[in-house]
Amino acid sequence: MKKICLFFLFTITAVSFLSAQQTYQQEQKMNAFVKDLMSKMTVDEKIGQLNLVTPGGAVTGAVVSTDVDNKIRNGQVGGLFGINGPDQIRKAQDIAVKNSRLKIPIMFGLDVIHGHRTIFPIPLGLSCSWDMPLIEQGARIAATEAAADGLNWVYSPMVDIARDPRWGRIAEGSGEDTYLGSKIAAAMVRGYQGKDMAAKDAVMACVKHYALYGAAEAGRDYNTVDMSRIRMYQYYLPPYKAAIDAGVGSVMSSFNEVDGIPATGNKFLLTDVLRDQWGFKGLVVSDYTSVSEMINHGIGDLQQVSAQSLKAGLDMDMVSEGFLTTLKKSLQEGKVTQTEIDDACRRVLEAKYKMGLFDDPYNHCDEARAKTSILTDANRLAVRNAAEHSFVLLKNSNNVLPLKKSGTIALVGPLADNQRNMLGTWNIRGEYNEDITVLQGIKNVAGNDVNVLYAKGANISDDSMIVKNINDFAKEIDVDTRTPQQMIDEAVATANKADIVVACLGEAADFTGEAASMSDISLQQSQENLLAALVATGKPVVVVLFNGRPMTLNKEDKDAAAILDVWFPGTEAGNAIADVLFGNYNPSGKLTTTFPQNVGQIPLYYNHKNTGRPLNPGDGHKFKSDYLDVTNEPLYPFGYGLSYTNFNYSDPVLSKTTISGMEGLTVTVKVTNTGNYDGEEIVQLYLHDKVASITPPVKELKGFQKIFLKKGESKQVVFNINHSDLMFYNPDLKLIAEPGEFEVMTGPNSRDVKKVSFWLK
Repeated sequence: MKKICLFFLFTITAVSFLSAQQTYQQEQKMNAFVKDLMSKMTVDEKIGQLNLVTPGGAVTGAVVSTDVDNKIRNGQVGGLFGINGPDQIRKAQDIAVKNSRLKIPIMFGLDVIHGHRTIFPIPLGLSCSWDMPLIEQGARIAATEAAADGLNWVYSPMVDIARDPRWGRIAEGSGEDTYLGSKIAAAMVRGYQGKDMAAKDAVMACVKHYALYGAAEAGRDYNTVDMSRIRMYQYYLPPYKAAIDAGVGSVMSSFNEVDGIPATGNKFLLTDVLRDQWGFKGLVVSDYTSVSEMINHGIGDLQQVSAQSLKAGLDMDMVSEGFLTTLKKSLQEGKVTQTEIDDACRRVLEAKYKMGLFDDPYNHCDEARAKTSILTDANRLAVRNAAEHSFVLLKNSNNVLPLKKSGTIALVGPLADNQRNMLGTWNIRGEYNEDITVLQGIKNVAGNDVNVLYAKGANISDDSMIVKNINDFAKEIDVDTRTPQQMIDEAVATANKADIVVACLGEAADFTGEAASMSDISLQQSQENLLAALVATGKPVVVVLFNGRPMTLNKEDKDAAAILDVWFPGTEAGNAIADVLFGNYNPSGKLTTTFPQNVGQIPLYYNHKNTGRPLNPGDGHKFKSDYLDVTNEPLYPFGYGLSYTNFNYSDPVLSKTTISGMEGLTVTVKVTNTGNYDGEEIVQLYLHDKVASITPPVKELKGFQKIFLKKGESKQVVFNINHSDLMFYNPDLKLIAEPGEFEVMTGPNSRDVKKVSFWLK
């Protein structure tokens, strides 16, 4: 046995050595190629590689690049975004490799946030699956489609931790938790890039927005961020670090300031942390005009902010063209160095080398592949499955769900037969006319014994300002010619003819996303009026909720018989929703964000810290940390989600009650399906350091497992707790673990847990 073990150890060591040797040889080959190419480049051509432009098509700002073709010919463009399709990309690449002096290919990017042509659930929704293989598969399919459409660079994943649901871009991330967010960041990077960024079905990922963008004050987009370094390192930076560790090829700077310096020109972020502490060697690109926007922050004129960004560690300027128009002058005036320009140029060229563009500039320009790889039946099936796993059942009184495949259903609401709003925010290449509506999905799934009656019931909003602001981008709110009361009357008449009402309510797609912050996160008044009228009929009302953020749902939770949160499910929305409503799939999603009772509680998140006067059960109100008008509790806690079946948890059992040094231990909990349906459950593990030199949070997620149990079945779920799980950042920003007592909590969500303790000596 000893000889066998030594043989395997030798084999593993030899393979690792060969792999490291091959990597070293590949890097040496790349370095030699790039060095030779740069020796032939003028200063202007080097600066040109730092210029990322768009001719339009996917703009997120007021500026659009001009004279793009001539700039490519003159070697003044390193990358292009906003166009897609093998034919269009081939034409642009032709200009670079046939008409520029050095024939350096350009790279092509796009915001591929939750699918390319086949649109998956919004990232916040998909995160509620807690399913890393499923999330990785989604990114892999998106990469395959984007690559087939000519692209080689995607501006995703968005990994910003967000604790304020007013912020519209919460829809693009994975919620409020560092541990889960880090797992998802790594999974998405693996999915996009595969094992080789030069492969025909791979793209370079770009993790964003670095850094802390999700902590914008008042939940208002682009706003100031200010926090302690400990909070930064402990809660907000880890998901970016996880993407770096997973090998992400590029990083995008964020719009916000950090420590009084905009992130795009922040040396602490872009060099001290990203490159020196984390060892990142890839490409750093600005967000859309975030270089020139530093002028509005009060940092200086275009020349000053461009020089500051380059010196801070930025390699590529998106759309501002501050690098293109001012860096040579700054070089002549000694405000930047040739080495700084060379370093940025080298990283752009290295990215192109890793993409395989120097070997084949047209490696993603195969029109035949585009026709067979995009929006396939297999991809649509994967989206349908992903959507089903992302839905969160928030309420289910008297087991009103799943619906019977018989009788009469009144399908009501502005989102019941609405193709335009199924995809959610950031669906640049999605085609809404290919989406499956809820009405169509129910007809596809329910069978011939179900009679479906439909009524719109209300507009998404009757607020003229909301309608104008949303419809400026695309017509997502269709204002009916009838009066609100006429629509409600029709809906009530329809409900009175049915056995049950399914009300499809919620937000329009661009209620969330960039520049889509909201001060009021409740249902629009038009829909609240509709729901009240439907409830008044006495018929059970099932709310199918479309949303890109946690919402305040006190009235809905009180009045509706059931609430199924479907987020924005994507291309196969209606089929997936119908599958869950009728029990073809038992919902298993769990919230990755806390739902507040009202906006006054925001920010509200599960891993908060105690005050010196915490409100404990049974305490009186006076001189405690609470509100006069509402409890401290959320409406729905982090990790919460119901099922059509029931799961019983045993008390957790530890393998040890005392550990020392680098020792670990195991936690075992028995979970039993005590209900009437087979189902999946996401078993969660939390830790609490009871006494520490830095005030600890009340709990932190440190593990989860998704299990499938047939009705009546039980499973022992085992978690490993390692030394690293006990560590935190001290005032010197060093990761440490301190001796003391730790509470272990297991359960179906962050609130309903069972506890046991152990000691670290």
